Parts: sequence; C-alpha cells; structure tokens
Amino acid sequence: MQRHNAPSLAIHTASSGFYEGFNKIVALTPKFLIGALILWAGLYPQEAGRILLSVQEWTNSSFGGWYVYVAAFYLIVCLLMAILPKTAKVRLGQPGEPPEFSTFSWFAMTFSAGLGVGMLTYSTAEPIFHFAENPDTLMGLSTGLAADNVRAAYKWSFLHYGLTPWGCYGIVGLALAYFSFNRGLPLTIRSSLQPLFGDRISGPLGHLVDIVAILATLIGVGVTIGYGVSQFASGVFNITGFAWMAEGGGKPTLAAQLLALAIIMLASTWSATSGIKRGIKWLSNLNMGLSFFLLAFFAVMGATLFAFKSYFIGLWDYLLLLPQASFTVWQDDGSELSKQLVNWQRAWSIFYWAWWIAFAPFVGLFLARISRGRTVREFVLGAMFVPSLMCFVWFALVGGTAIDLELSGVANGAIVNADISARLFETINLILSPQLAIAMSAVIVVLLSTYLITSADSAILIINTLASAGNQSPKHARHIMIWGFIFTLLIATLLTAGGLGALRSAMIIGALPFSLVMALMAISLLKELAFKPQE
Repeated sequence: MQRHNAPSLAIHTASSGFYEGFNKIVALTPKFLIGALILWAGLYPQEAGRILLSVQEWTNSSFGGWYVYVAAFYLIVCLLMAILPKTAKVRLGQPGEPPEFSTFSWFAMTFSAGLGVGMLTYSTAEPIFHFAENPDTLMGLSTGLAADNVRAAYKWSFLHYGLTPWGCYGIVGLALAYFSFNRGLPLTIRSSLQPLFGDRISGPLGHLVDIVAILATLIGVGVTIGYGVSQFASGVFNITGFAWMAEGGGKPTLAAQLLALAIIMLASTWSATSGIKRGIKWLSNLNMGLSFFLLAFFAVMGATLFAFKSYFIGLWDYLLLLPQASFTVWQDDGSELSKQLVNWQRAWSIFYWAWWIAFAPFVGLFLARISRGRTVREFVLGAMFVPSLMCFVWFALVGGTAIDLELSGVANGAIVNADISARLFETINLILSPQLAIAMSAVIVVLLSTYLITSADSAILIINTLASAGNQSPKHARHIMIWGFIFTLLIATLLTAGGLGALRSAMIIGALPFSLVMALMAISLLKELAFKPQE
C-alpha cells in the first residue's frame, strides 16, 4: 500500500493491480450498493417504484424541515465568508498565485456544470408551472394563469434557482479548495472535515464520508441527466416528428429516453477520457457560446419588454422573499389550505434543496478544481451571484416569452398543457415558422447534448478523484468506462421502474446523508477560517 501524505491526513491507496492508485473501499462500495439498486429495480420495477415513492414520502414528512433549514445555513455561511474581512481576501491557493483559467472559461465551466441542463428544461417550465399555481394562488393572493400572478410566478421561480442552490455548491467548493490548495490536504470530501475529526478522518470514517459523496453524486447527476435526456428526446421528436418518440402532450416515450441516454452517455464517456483541460473545457466554451446565441434569439424574437420588467421586478420580489422562504416550513394543521401548501413545498422547494445537495459534491469539487488562484470573495461572487443572475436572465427571456404567449391567447394552453420536456419546443413552434422552428430545435438539441455531456463526464472525473484519495491525474480509460456504464444502467433502470418519479424518489432519499456531511463541512470551514486565531 502507498500513502498520499498531507499534514495530519494520509489515505491508503492500492499500489498495484486493477485499482492501483484507488482506495478500494471507496471505489468498490458505491459500485456494490448501486449495483444492488440496479438489480433490485431491474428485477422488480413496479415494486421498486412503489417502495421508492413510499420512502420518499417518509423522508419528506420527517426531514423536509431539515432540508429547508440546512440549505439556509449553507447560504449564510457562504455569504459570511465573502463579507468578513478576515476571510474574504483569503486566496484559494498560494499567496499571489494567479487563476488557472481565464474568467470567461471559469464562468462557462461553472454555469455548465451547475445548472446548464436545468436552464433548458426549467427556464420555460418553471415560470409556467408557477404561473398556473404557487403559494400565492393557493392563499388567494393572486389568480392562476392571470396577469396578476406573473410577479408571484417569478419570485417563486427565482427562489429555486437563485442564491440557495449556489450556496449548496459554494460551501462544498470553498471547503475543498481551501483545505486542498491552502492546507495541502487531498482533494476529497473528507479533507474538509479534518479540523473536526483529526486523524480519524483518514480511516473508516473518512471512507464513509467519501462513499456518501459518491452515492449522492451518482443519484444527483442521474436525476439531471434523466430530465435532460427526456428533453433531448422531445427535441428530436420536434425535429423529426417520429410518432414512436412521443405520447400525449409531447411526453417522450421510454424507448426514446433510453436511446437518448445511450447516445449521451457514450459521448460523455469519450469526452471524460480527454480530461478537464481538453474535452470539458472545450465543450463548456461551446455550450456557453450556444447559450448566448439562444438568449439573443429570445431577446430579439421573444417578449423582450415583458422579460425586462419581469427580470427586475422578479429580482426585487425574490430578495424580499428569500429571508422568509428560507426559514418557512409549512405544517399540515388539518385544513385544506395547509395540506396544499405542504404538498407544494414538498413537490418544489424540498425537492429542489435535496437535488442541489445531491448535486453539490459533484459541482462543489468541480468548482474547487477550476477556482485555484481566486480569492474567497471572488469565488462567492463568481460562483454564486453571477450564475444566479444568469439563471434569472434565462427565466425572464425564455419563460417570459412563454407566459406572454399564454397571456395574449396565442398559445391557448399549448405550453401550459405540454409535458415539462416539451414546453421549450412548444414555445419555439409558436414564434417561428415550421422550418425555422425545426432549425432552432436542432440548435437547442445540440446545446442540450453539450450540457449533458459536460455534466456526465465531469461527474465521472469527480467520482474517480474521490475514489483515488484526491489524486487528480488522468485515470485509465477502463475506470471511466466502468462509471459511464454504471451511470447508464442506473438511469435506465430507474426510468424503467418509475420514470422520472423514481429518479426523484431515489435522489431525495440519497441526498439526506450528504446534507449532514455538508453541514459539518460548513462548521469546519467556519472553525478554520473565521474563528481560528491569525497565525
């Protein structure tokens, strides 16, 4: 056995064999656990879907409040790190060390890995969902599908894609970057807990932490890819019109989703073999360019004035809502209204906080890898505030165009009643001629594929980094292909067992253990940076 030595932390890795350079416990345990889930869901799909849903409901009722409060805690800690003079100027790396990537590439990779796929699905779907129903409509403060509900639709949409998700990513990224680049510890999740547990984090406790992070990454990224391939299939259907690819409302068939999944995962596995500085960086720059093209299209062809007003008014309403919504957990007191509010919060806010937490080990470790040389304040501004504002631009331009089409009567329910994966394409179909709509759909499908490939291949590289004691050197192609195969089987099996609902259930359950790890990471970061006496 060899050791990766660092101050007060040494993680055993194999010195020879198939798993040379890897910690066998961390590398193999997630494979056995996910393999068992795949086998169970594959052999008993209906039972698996039913049990996953039942456990999800128990998790929501028992730990829904925890998800709300702990997500707020992550955000507060990140903001404190950027505000406190003692912590804000700390450089993630050696004193005077320049950033490894240009600002444009840094923003591109940050946004692509964090929420790129979500923007293409939810920039249309989310405002439309809340335009129809949100807590304000449930409480009688506004009217669903009416003009007086636009502001409410945007403030609730911004809540789920604003600072809170980036706070989840940021707390992991900050902790990993600081303890790895400043303290010389391995780039693994366990390293950020060393101030709390000392040398014990080198052994079984640390193995457990990294295993939990890998499982959360597998499930969190799996949900993202599941939604993405569903929209990919809808886009191909919009281009080709092949009847076998879609059901009512443009919902893609299982066969179409599985074919899209196979294409995306093959491409992502190939990309991952080229590493972060070649395939991922190139793809991130490409999809950032295509994203700006798509936004420019909606700025010219969409409801620009409506979007402009929605952006700034929505931003103001969101900032007013954020403190209250961050600490509100609705309870069922037996009334019909309370039940509706509880169900809404579980279906939206709690689902989202669990999703971002499950996504955090992947995005956070990725942010750490690309943020060397940035100060803590730069990190928070660049990896939290800028992506949030960019998400709001998407929601205002793309979602605003869809809402305007519904308000004006042009859509006549076509967007509202479409499947979540088809709403963006329905919007395109309404504002363009059939031929141009096909061309623009092709651009969106290409953009979606680059986002999906970037997310999948980044996740594979991150998992291998965690399993190899933070060693960032390129891994043998066989290890990349194994994880690509596992990702594909996991998503395909859960889609077969219960569609996107089964993926959602697995994610909400799987995010729970890592949410505790993240809370400990935040405490560790506070202890080391904010409360530790200056040396």
